Amino acid sequence: MRQCSPFIFLQILPPEARFFAEKSPPPRPGRFFAMLALLAALIFALAPAPLLAQSSVRPPGNAVTFPDAPEPGPANTLGNRSDAEIWDMIRGGPPRDPGVIFAPTPEGALMTTTGQQWRVLRTRYIRKYAGWAPLGVIVLIALFHLIRGPMRLKEGRSGKTLPRFTLTARVAHWFMAVVFILLAISGLIILLGRVLIAPYLGREVNAVLTSAAMQGHNLFGPLFILALVWLFVKFVAGNFFHPHDLKWIFRLGGLFGHHVSSRKFNFGEKTWFWMVVLVGAVIAASGILMLFPWLTDDLRFLQLATVLHVLGAVLLISVALGHIYVGTIGMEGSLDSMLKGEVDENWAREHHDIWYEQMTGKKAHPETPKMKQEGAP
Repeated sequence: MRQCSPFIFLQILPPEARFFAEKSPPPRPGRFFAMLALLAALIFALAPAPLLAQSSVRPPGNAVTFPDAPEPGPANTLGNRSDAEIWDMIRGGPPRDPGVIFAPTPEGALMTTTGQQWRVLRTRYIRKYAGWAPLGVIVLIALFHLIRGPMRLKEGRSGKTLPRFTLTARVAHWFMAVVFILLAISGLIILLGRVLIAPYLGREVNAVLTSAAMQGHNLFGPLFILALVWLFVKFVAGNFFHPHDLKWIFRLGGLFGHHVSSRKFNFGEKTWFWMVVLVGAVIAASGILMLFPWLTDDLRFLQLATVLHVLGAVLLISVALGHIYVGTIGMEGSLDSMLKGEVDENWAREHHDIWYEQMTGKKAHPETPKMKQEGAP
């Protein structure tokens, strides 16, 4: 039993090794430990063999073999240039001034920074300062009204009227007025809501108002184009400039008491008409481009459209405030022309004397014959 027990370990040997071991004489204790050491060495040598055996599955012929590890990079990972210098190389130079953001992309540049500069222009300049223009006009009108007061008719109302605007002309005017006011309010909410509404009423209220303003703005935009065309057709005939308009300019339209002769429309009204037509056309064209951006494949045109759209709108809103003031409480009797289509004869003689003489055949100022020669049609 003492001799057979060591041979139990022979069962794990290969058949060839087992044959020679069985033919050999019984092992002694020293030989037994030597065999254990040999067996351990044999197991250690054969253990990695399955791991190193190659698979029978062959890779495809077009297989790409990658190295086990990427090549080591340079010791200085930051390189010899700063991030700012690298970005300047990519975009063809340092960031440009907002005033030239619509210039062509520099030669050799891999990217354009016009989007970044457009955002800076809109956030730091347009949104920050443009909204103050209408407010400034309101302050000036209020000061003028307190100091100068409304322009009253010197001789009061005569009770006699002259037809001034037809029904279709008045409808065209009020159609434009209503659409313009709706667009102005919604546009100012979109432009200034984050600055004027969110800090005081909360972001949720601003989000709801801005979303509604945007939907309304897109809805009323096409109506503005229709109103603009209709307004042009109805009023263009009497709004061409005349040499006698220079006197209106030099005397500031009689703002400080000096009488200025005028036809059906004075220089201020003509200027306002052409401003609405020309600036309104720019607003309409830029609005169409923003609604349908796929009409151009140049991003600079879309950025230019947003800038022209907001600047033109702020300009018209500011001047429209003055027009509304003069046409309502600023000048006695002027609102009758757009409400009733008729004006008092004294109003016509004082503000549009040449037109008054054309309509009545009477002298507007019989006490000054020279005035008749200057105002002769």
